[in-house]
Amino acid sequence: MSKNIIILGTQWGDEGKGKIVDWLTDQARAVVRFQGGHNAGHTLIIDGKKTVLRLIPSGILREGVLCVIGNGVVLSPEALLQEMGELKANGVDVSKRLRISAACSLLLPYHVALDQAREKKRGKEAIGTTGRGIGPAYEDKVARRGLRAIDLLNEKTLREKVEMLAEYHNFMLKNYYETATISAESVVTKLLELGEFIKPMIGDTTALLAQIQAENGNIIFEGAQGSLLDIDLGTYPFVTSSNTSAGAAATGSGFGPLFFDAVIGITKAYVTRVGAGPFPTELQDAIGKNMAERGKEFGSVTGRPRRCGWFDVIAMRRSIQMNSLTSLVLTKLDVLDEMTEIKICTGYKCGNEVLQQPPFDITVLSQCEPVYETMPGWQENTFGVTDYAKMPKAARNYIERLEQLLGLKIDVVSTGPDRKHTIIRNDILR
Repeated sequence: MSKNIIILGTQWGDEGKGKIVDWLTDQARAVVRFQGGHNAGHTLIIDGKKTVLRLIPSGILREGVLCVIGNGVVLSPEALLQEMGELKANGVDVSKRLRISAACSLLLPYHVALDQAREKKRGKEAIGTTGRGIGPAYEDKVARRGLRAIDLLNEKTLREKVEMLAEYHNFMLKNYYETATISAESVVTKLLELGEFIKPMIGDTTALLAQIQAENGNIIFEGAQGSLLDIDLGTYPFVTSSNTSAGAAATGSGFGPLFFDAVIGITKAYVTRVGAGPFPTELQDAIGKNMAERGKEFGSVTGRPRRCGWFDVIAMRRSIQMNSLTSLVLTKLDVLDEMTEIKICTGYKCGNEVLQQPPFDITVLSQCEPVYETMPGWQENTFGVTDYAKMPKAARNYIERLEQLLGLKIDVVSTGPDRKHTIIRNDILR
């Protein structure tokens, strides 16, 4: 029997999802990206060679694996062609391995201009977006005025829709944000040019996935960002513009929810966050700086520095609840190798009360102080270890304590960025 598995981040993103998806694809027929845009980067390192993906699913480096960009993604044609070019330069023929849902919303230059103008106007209240137009593209989708990939197949329809959008968005750019407008003709010309390369990959990917399932092929569904950035259930408004939780795998691909077999959560051995927003366990001291340096905590797409902090059980419990996680993958354990002691947040102190669930009100959350449990560090090298029995005892104690606190098994431990730096405690697909 086939297995259809959702792989997603359980924190505020950057947990190492790409590596795990790539690692699993030796047993998969297809990998599906179901939400987000080119604002998220998945870094793959195979035999020391680094590849950064933004829109294209993390199975693209495996021959025989079909990669699908689902309808829940907002697709920048320009960013896609640039990424395809980078991969082609490294010998990967993307066009033969990639399919794009005809229902994908297109991300246009208007969306980028609006995103950047808004952040500038917000000033100190800026959310910390990547400025790549993701939010405005989703707004057009929900407002039912957006373009979709299928529109690239019809020049007349494409032109009509772009002209309507140009009138609407240029009014805002000129009169409210007082910035430059963008001509409809320039956008149409560029889309027609880019569309010639993209057209052969556009199709009914929902039917394609149903066919793979009927043939008993394993399918992996790959999320972008992290669960705590979910537009509905995350630390709103400091969130992304899509649903990053497991439910979006169905709505963002057209694959029925009862067809999924497991939901695997990826989590770092500590926590990071990019941009603004509450972060109860954040460390603004030498320990946090050490985490950032050892973990190379800078965005793979934007280069932005990541804030670092101790592992947060309370936030993780919310991710377990909202995603119905079946097991966990723990990444970047080696970053903690030099620590004399390691802390785990087991509660939020708000006034005289200790909370075991994160409050939805970010004003309250911002005032919460972490309640810590302290464990001894191992101060031994775990980088590249592939045998759990050979891990330092204190490192195993830390992993097993996290399992106790979370009530969930950690099936896989990543001890480095390369595909081979992996400890398998339970084979996820078999």
